[in-house]
Formats: sequence, C-alpha cells, structure tokens
Amino acid sequence: MKDLLCKVLDLQPRWTSENTEDMQVRGVSIRQELPGLLRGHEAALAAALGTTLDNLGVEGRDGTGLKTEIPWVRVCGREESPSATTGWYVVYLFSASGRRVYLSLNQGTTIWTGGVFKARRPEDLRARVGWALPLLAEEMATRQDLLPSMQLDATRPLGRGYGPGNVAAIAYDRDNLPESAVLLADLLFMTRLLGALYRAERLAPHIPGDPAPEVLEAEQSAATIAGRRTPGGARPRRSGQGFLLTAAERKAIELHSVHMATEHFKAQGWSVKDVGARESFDLLLRRGEEWCRAEVKGTTSDGTDVILTRAEVEKQRDCYPHNALLVVHSIKLDRTGPAPTTSGGVLHCISPWAVEEADLTVISYAYRTPLGQPASREASPTLAVPEQRQRAEAPGTR
Repeated sequence: MKDLLCKVLDLQPRWTSENTEDMQVRGVSIRQELPGLLRGHEAALAAALGTTLDNLGVEGRDGTGLKTEIPWVRVCGREESPSATTGWYVVYLFSASGRRVYLSLNQGTTIWTGGVFKARRPEDLRARVGWALPLLAEEMATRQDLLPSMQLDATRPLGRGYGPGNVAAIAYDRDNLPESAVLLADLLFMTRLLGALYRAERLAPHIPGDPAPEVLEAEQSAATIAGRRTPGGARPRRSGQGFLLTAAERKAIELHSVHMATEHFKAQGWSVKDVGARESFDLLLRRGEEWCRAEVKGTTSDGTDVILTRAEVEKQRDCYPHNALLVVHSIKLDRTGPAPTTSGGVLHCISPWAVEEADLTVISYAYRTPLGQPASREASPTLAVPEQRQRAEAPGTR
C-alpha cells in the first residue's frame, strides 16, 4: 500500500485535465491497483464497518473524461453511500502538490431530493460534522493524530469542496509514509468510526444540515407522482442522509405536536377543538367572542421549513388575522421500540399569521397540457406543495 500511495503522490505535480501518459498511469493506480489491494482485506473492512461483504464498497475515481485534480479511493457501505456524492465514507484524498495524502472520514456534498441532486451548502456540511463528532468523541479521543481540516492545495472548486465535509483526517507526508501494516490499521480504525456513524444514522429522525424529513418526503413524492426516474430504481426509504419517516412515525409526530399545541392554547384561555380530520386546518379556537383557526406543524428538524398544502394556504389567507401557525420543532423520535415514541419539542407560534408569497417555495406543478385546450394554456401551479420558510417567534396568540 505504501508504494502505491507514493506512486500516486509522485504523479500529482504533473496533473493535467488531459489524459496524458502520466494521468493514464495515475488512473490505473487509482481505479484498479489501490482498490484491488484494499479488496484483499475486505473481510477485515466489512467487520470493522459492521456490514456484509456484499454491502462493502471499495472504489477509486480520477475523473470521467477530464482528469480531476484530487483523485480519491474510498471505502463505504453500498446502501448507505451508493455514490461518492451522497452519504458518509472513508476516503484517501491526494493533495494536488503531491506532498501528502489524507485518510478522511468524509461525506457526499449533494443530496437527492427526488428530482435532482442538490449541492449541500458548506454550512450544512459543517452542521452534519457537528452532529457526527459527539457520537465519535470517545473513540476519537484514543488518537492524537486526527485532524479537523485538510490542506489539499487544490486550485479547482471540486477539490476545495472536500474540506467542509471532513469529520476527521489522518495526514501522511510523502517523505514520511508509514509502513503498510500501520496504514491498514489506520484504515480499519477510520472504518470503525464510519460504521458507528451508519448505526447512529439509522436511528436519527433528523440530522442537522439535512432538509426536514417532511420536505424531503414531499419532494420525493412529487417526483414519484410526476414519473421521475430515481437512482437505482424505486424510491428507497433511505435517501443518502438517513431514513425517511414511516407512516407510524409521521402519525406519532403529528399527535405529539397537536397535543402540545392544544395544551399551549388552553393555557391561554382558549377552548380548543381538533378539526384536522375534516378541515384544512387543525385546531378551532374560541375565547369569548374571539375565534382563531390554527395550523399545527410538528417536525424532528429545527423547524426552518414545513410543508403546506394549497388548501391550507388558502384557508389561512381567508381567515387572517384570526389565524395562527404553531410549529413544534426538534421533537425527539425514538425508533428503538416496537412502535415509535415521541418526546420533547420546542413550540413557536405566529398569530396573526400572514402567509407571504415570498416565503413559499413551489415543489411541484400540475400542468394543463394542450390536449383539448387552447394552445395558449400555460403551466398552472394548482397542485403545488409549498414550503413555509417563515420562522415562528411570538410565543402566544392575540
């Protein structure tokens, strides 16, 4: 392994996007020789990851067509990280200067929304790193050589993009590379950290930096209804950043948030009637001559985005200013038992609630085609599923 790492590093200063003879040699090492060497230890890697041999992924890339400045070789779970653009993985990253190679616990920089891959913002990547670090703190404390950042000497945006996604890295200088046995021991250590992240991800209803599960579900459902093809075929419950909510989990969150909202309004002297099963709002409130129609949204995320239907938006606009939006965010969801359970949550309320057009984002459209209609017909967002981006800050209603 040591010799192969040196070979790639020595070629890095001769990088060009063209497929020169040097880049062809580098490509063979990255795509064939290094992955092949690592697959020779696949049993140990699978055990460290806590997965089966079938799910263990080992691959290297140096660019399709144009050659990339920073080639890589990664180890991952195929299900958890079906491509290098999504999920967590352990990866060798070779600096552009050839001075060092990093072994990094890193992550994909995009997220599949159901229709397209969206680039994650650097702050979202750092938020995910912030979620991961406490989970790994005890085991990471056994090492003194783990780095929070990397110096890849990259001149291209793609190469610079690895930095915000780094959870921890080990740096190997070209002139002081350890022996292969040490390199393998380090790889197994980092792979154990990766396995711990995968296990935590399975239980996490939401990871900071990810879209709210409800928003992601709406986007993917809209794409499915529209007939969009998805990577790998049918839409999986796993989406590269954890698991989507099940019907039972969504129901548990809904009941929890409505209960908290009901208690909140009762404490302010309102009589509360739950009408969510038959109306396009959740709670009908009365207090003397006053009345109010409240929409309740519960989420395991930070509450930045919630999903509204067109009917909900129209109803709230019709009854303004006798209306309210109540968001219960950061709900804790326990998936370990036979049935999901909920606890906690932070309650915020806006009342009166003016639903501003600027705060709505259309997720999908219903399009009236020219068939049987005048040719001048245009797209109509009649079935749009919007996101509400207005933060609720006022703690009560008026």
